Amino acid sequence: MLNKYYYYFFFFFFFSLVFFYFGILFCLMDYFYMFEYELFYLNSFCICYVIILDWKSLIFCSVVIFISSMVILYSSEYMGVYSYSSLRFLYIVFLFVISMLLMIISPNLFSILLGWDGLGLVSYCLVIYYNSMKSYLSGMITCLTNRLGDSGILISLSWMFSFGSWHFMFYNSYYLNFLVFLVILSCFTKSAQIPFSCWLPAAMAAPTPVSSLVHSSTLVTAGVYLLIRFFSWVEVIYSWFLYFGLFTMVFSSFCANYEFDLKKIIALSTLSQLGLMICSIFLNQVDYSYFHMLSHAMFKSLLFLCSGIYIYNMGDNQDIRFMGSCCCFMPLTTSCFNISNLSLCGIPFLSGFYSKDLIVELSLFNGLNSFVFILFYMSLGLTCCYTSRLFYYTVFKKFNLYSFSNFLDYIDLMSISIMVLTFFSVVFGCSFLWVFNIDFYFIILPMYYKLLTISMVFFGLWFGYEFNNFSYSFPVSFYFFNSYMWFMGGYLNFLYKLFYNYGIISYNLSFWGEFSTSGLSFYLTIFSNFFQDYINNNMKIYLLTFILWFFFFF
Repeated sequence: MLNKYYYYFFFFFFFSLVFFYFGILFCLMDYFYMFEYELFYLNSFCICYVIILDWKSLIFCSVVIFISSMVILYSSEYMGVYSYSSLRFLYIVFLFVISMLLMIISPNLFSILLGWDGLGLVSYCLVIYYNSMKSYLSGMITCLTNRLGDSGILISLSWMFSFGSWHFMFYNSYYLNFLVFLVILSCFTKSAQIPFSCWLPAAMAAPTPVSSLVHSSTLVTAGVYLLIRFFSWVEVIYSWFLYFGLFTMVFSSFCANYEFDLKKIIALSTLSQLGLMICSIFLNQVDYSYFHMLSHAMFKSLLFLCSGIYIYNMGDNQDIRFMGSCCCFMPLTTSCFNISNLSLCGIPFLSGFYSKDLIVELSLFNGLNSFVFILFYMSLGLTCCYTSRLFYYTVFKKFNLYSFSNFLDYIDLMSISIMVLTFFSVVFGCSFLWVFNIDFYFIILPMYYKLLTISMVFFGLWFGYEFNNFSYSFPVSFYFFNSYMWFMGGYLNFLYKLFYNYGIISYNLSFWGEFSTSGLSFYLTIFSNFFQDYINNNMKIYLLTFILWFFFFF
């Protein structure tokens, strides 16, 4: 009996080619189709499901389905086959991809909510797949943070109905600023911008194929894609949102330099690239943000799949300090891993170079102030810094794993999937530019501006290599502070030591809220106990309030 993973792989791969063909055709002929399917009709009230097909939605669907096919082929070996748990994994991944496609092809905010909520709920099932306490806590952080942003979509959905329709494309010039702010807030939570960044590294508790799918082309890019669709709202008056993306870039790149978990470093690099996409949207470069979203999906999915092979062969080890000399044992995987790393840095003539270089150079024409300019280029250097750190720990450093360990590269399904993605990580950027012609600008810059980008890249690579040789110049609490994302993640006792060293003393310190509100967790406990008693006695309280209102009115 043929494995069901192969069925789904061929199904997704075939439809990715179909979507790509129609995407090129629609771009060439400038087609734009809308299909409306009537679901419910009563008097003058009608609920319809609307599908929009243009070249942007079709190409993005093609990329999502292609990466999903490679992830399913990879998972057939990584997750094991012929067991109920692996089939459950396959079906959940299928639901996840379908939810993403429903969100991509819909111009109606009501039907977008179907895919938007589906992404949040199915991602919770994927994060808790391993059924450990860490997975449960990570899944809860992921789900609740996304639900926080969904409230913005729900409120804007109700608000939008007062204009007569949920088809946001027909009413772009009529909406109020507050409605736009709610949609942007929802996109920021889904794309993990500051201050909603802590769920993205926590979601690394999911299996590695899921991380590859979630953090390259589906869940985190949903917010960016929705902003691209709503871009006619995002005018110059919203340019101050640029600072959220900018701080996310610098913050995540800085924290990645202090992290030792391989998957968390890659997750923080995803966060950095999402900040770059948000910056380019609010710098009025929506097409280049879309281009970078697609090229980033290719090399970031490859990066996760290569890290999965490392973890798979090294006995579930994710600590990069034990991963020295991988090039000697797994030359094919290490080559693909480093190609995707170089593409992430923006090394010339790889896929990431064409999109990142365009965004950075065109941003110079937007009149950036010195503060934004410095942070923008500093984030480029920091990206190369942690990439060089990964390169050092996986290639140059001595082997630190078990003494009698032996692992080799085999040409299996996992290797085939990463080789295909490596090919696209190299050629996708230039091919996309040639086919879709989105680089019509003739950019003229002084020589020192042209050289500044590539010089920051090489300076970051050099500094990342030297950074590995630094001794601990600061207190250890400083390094804990940075490696735990500035304690955005939860209750961490290291914060007590950090603030104790700087003269601030507290008795029961667990979280940032203990400073700002003088014991937030204490009052939360009191409130939760009160509401628990309230719910247990709801019949008595209902009758008592009924009697009080009865006497009040009569």
